[in-house]
Amino acid sequence: MPKDNVNTSRPQHSGDLEATSAQQVASQERVMVDGENIAEEPKAASRHDPQNVIAAQERTIARLQADLQAMRDSMSWRVTAPLRIGVTRMRRLQRALNSVSQHLRMRGGVGPALTHYHAILRREGFDGVRRRAVRILQPTAGDTSPEAYAAWIRRHDSIDAAKRAQLTAAVGEFKSQPLISVLVPVYDSDLQLLTEMVQSVRSQIYPHWELCIADDASTKPEIRPFLEQLASEDARVKVVFRERNGHISEASNSALGIATGAFIALLDHDDILPEHALFMVVKAINEYPNARLFYSDEDKIELDGTRKAPYFKSDFNQELFLAQNLFSHLGVYDAALIRQVGGFRRGFEGSQDHDLALRCIEAAGSEAVRHIPHVLYHWRVTPESTASKGGAKPYALDAGIRAVNEHLARIGIDGKAERQGPDIDLIRVRYGVPAPAPLLSIIIPTRDGVELLRQCIESIFAKSTYPRFEVIVVDNGSVKTETFQYFDTLRGRPNVRVLRDDRPFNFSALNNGAVAQANGEFICLLNNDIEVLSPDWMEELVSLAAQPGNGAVGACLWYPNDTLQHGGIILGLGGIAGHMHYKAPRHSFGYFGRAVSTQNLSAVTAACLVIRKSIYEAVGGLDEELAVAFNDVDFCIRVREAGYRNVWTPHAWLYHHESATRGSDMAPEKAKRFMSEIGWMESRWGELLLRDPFYNPNLTLETSGQPFELAKQPRIGQFEC
Repeated sequence: MPKDNVNTSRPQHSGDLEATSAQQVASQERVMVDGENIAEEPKAASRHDPQNVIAAQERTIARLQADLQAMRDSMSWRVTAPLRIGVTRMRRLQRALNSVSQHLRMRGGVGPALTHYHAILRREGFDGVRRRAVRILQPTAGDTSPEAYAAWIRRHDSIDAAKRAQLTAAVGEFKSQPLISVLVPVYDSDLQLLTEMVQSVRSQIYPHWELCIADDASTKPEIRPFLEQLASEDARVKVVFRERNGHISEASNSALGIATGAFIALLDHDDILPEHALFMVVKAINEYPNARLFYSDEDKIELDGTRKAPYFKSDFNQELFLAQNLFSHLGVYDAALIRQVGGFRRGFEGSQDHDLALRCIEAAGSEAVRHIPHVLYHWRVTPESTASKGGAKPYALDAGIRAVNEHLARIGIDGKAERQGPDIDLIRVRYGVPAPAPLLSIIIPTRDGVELLRQCIESIFAKSTYPRFEVIVVDNGSVKTETFQYFDTLRGRPNVRVLRDDRPFNFSALNNGAVAQANGEFICLLNNDIEVLSPDWMEELVSLAAQPGNGAVGACLWYPNDTLQHGGIILGLGGIAGHMHYKAPRHSFGYFGRAVSTQNLSAVTAACLVIRKSIYEAVGGLDEELAVAFNDVDFCIRVREAGYRNVWTPHAWLYHHESATRGSDMAPEKAKRFMSEIGWMESRWGELLLRDPFYNPNLTLETSGQPFELAKQPRIGQFEC
């Protein structure tokens, strides 16, 4: 059965094919017989079958494969093998030592670190220590060295005198030039950092701003005269002095009270705005006049001014936003909207911005949110800041959980927000399963391969806790006696059916035919090489699929060696589509927590996909023109285009067998079919494949790089939205 219905690379040279076999082409052939592919060749429409192009591709592939093999057979390649291995291991060791050293510094040294991990050992056992060790030693997806990021900044995120003059002139072309009120709560600030923050606002290319500072009864005697002098020197700087310390929410409301701008930007007292930050915000305001909330990408800045750890974010992502506050830096709001919802709320200190954004989106609607894909905020790394370590302010996570729970209650959603785990400072929402539990029809196409099928089905019955499901096995031409014997045992179960379908192999047609005969309100497309790991996998998938506005929901699929096979799909990665966090180890956070966070994505794999039957039928099911590859990607795009949100969850765990060890299988006839289906997808979706809203245009789509690495050439202009 399907290995994983994602194929993502245009075969251009032998190196591409090797990358494809490891990451992307593992799902080309959709039916297995005892581990062998038996997929028949689909008949491609002539307009997608350019014979001359394919023949040339095949010749190029063969030539480059021969060249590659010759290189590997050469004496120099064999002689230098130990050196290459040694260099690779030394680099890994150096990265590990650097990670440990940085972690010890964050923990305050060896002694405090040992105390910390002794407490974890007593509380969680060796597994708790092991999980944390994986996260310390394993490079995070998209990790970028300061040197590499500095080079990227010079190429794509720098302003010289000529560009500054150009942007200054462009301000006059804006139809709308609103006043932006920058709110800054202050308490016992470091004067040097406070000065740098103020200077970053004064240096803005966009001139129509006011800086609204609320001093929250600072105890340092130098703070008040410093702020008073600022206000006397620049009329755009407004200061209010609070008589009593009320913490950040009340101080922010005090700053809001003196703000007169049409839009509000939130800035911490020790952080920095790049000089084009407000220009880019006003540019977005003009380009999207119906938007009322804006947020940007961000990075961190050391005390010496070194920038690092850029976070290039998704466009608005409803599920991911519940797990983490995407708006935090830089968040800009319609001032009237903030006042409409009552401003900042006391009691949510540490997550007051998250709570504010949730209430504003409830009032304005998610369509009023706009992401600006540029780094417009530099988050200062200090010992007490969450920029240095997530656990610096544990009360902030508790406040975020309360904010999300109150949000769910206000909008009438049956769900509960909680901390993901004792060592994960992210929020998980557990949604309720409708009562009574709806019937789930699990559709499993197969052809022989009885051991895989038996493992799949028996794990469903032995490990699953969901109360109402049926299993529909689609037998596509099995011939072996042991297969029929197993089918006979299945027929003895009241909630299992075996459907015979002897038409030529077409994964889309097989599933469409079975869906038509399914009784369930919800459909689960499932490979026959899947094995259940988490008992509540059906509850997790159905509860998400049942949420209003949700479409296809995908699971977290692991290889048997406990590396990630499917963590969601990115459009355009390597050509058509590719996997997020491919082969990441268990317990890896991934890119800014995205490997462990429920989130909206453009597509998920049909190796395990749950969706309402009514939505499946409304969009026409899987397209039978795509017999083998890309049918799930195409299906999910059509679900998204129909107005539904696709979701990937890291909380439904299953093993995906076989695919991990498969090599490239690009025989000429299969390459021909594969190229035809690539052409089909490019013809239907075109440029849409290069602009996945859930993947940032500043991140790479190249097969030579892993997802979340910096793009050599961003897919957006330097100062475009």
